[in-house]
Amino acid sequence: MTREEFKGLFDKYFDSIRSYIYYRCSDTELATDIAQEVFMQVWEKQFEIRNGKIKSLIYKMAGDLFISRYRRMELEQRYMNSIELDYLGDSPEEQAELDELTAKYESSLAALPENQRSVFLMSRNEGLKYSEIAERLNISVKAVEKRMNKALTFLRDALEYKG
Repeated sequence: MTREEFKGLFDKYFDSIRSYIYYRCSDTELATDIAQEVFMQVWEKQFEIRNGKIKSLIYKMAGDLFISRYRRMELEQRYMNSIELDYLGDSPEEQAELDELTAKYESSLAALPENQRSVFLMSRNEGLKYSEIAERLNISVKAVEKRMNKALTFLRDALEYKG
């Protein structure tokens, strides 16, 4: 099959194949994907164009691809439905613990010396690297490391971290 023959075949049948699949599934994207896949297979396999035989072949190929995709999607949907999710949300006790821990964290953070708190917040909240923090505060990277270490130690002790 020459490039011109394929182009003619594509131009003549692509929209009708896409419509045929669309009427079966009501999904424009799926219909377009299947129509494209049919014509890719026609090009790869280099089918011979004979008196109208190619039309029935491409419709058959499109129908078979649709059924195959439909079965695959149905299997995926059954699998997704079989997965049970256990998460029901936090219990009132867990929410109370979280609220208590949050309050403790905020008060501990407020109790940190300003130089340690600013380094800690720049690192954790803004996601800055130590070198960027050092540049912003006009201090050495070693000073940033020391302040961060002190802040983490203080917070760990204040929150009774047992890691």
